[in-house]
Amino acid sequence: MSTVKLRELAHSRTGDKGDTSNISVIAFKAEDYPRLLEVLTVERVAQHFAELLGSDASRVLRYELPNVHALNFVLPGILKGGVTRSLALDAHGKALGAALLDIEV
Repeated sequence: MSTVKLRELAHSRTGDKGDTSNISVIAFKAEDYPRLLEVLTVERVAQHFAELLGSDASRVLRYELPNVHALNFVLPGILKGGVTRSLALDAHGKALGAALLDIEV
């Protein structure tokens, strides 16, 4: 099996509430969903965002949505206070979906 960027197999949607962001990864093809299940573990996603998550890395959650061939990751604390409290230029989670799609699978 060859290695490709996640963006070749799936797209993402994101949302945020307070300092928490969630990232859904949706397979383009149903036959790629098992590969997503295998390689997009909580540990792998937490490691990918470790610098942003800091001590919150252990709180990452993964929800499986097999009927829509998707995974949803909840990343508490990654937005450092959220839109109204953070000094970050982009305090929304939108850029995080694109960053996750850069993972090699």
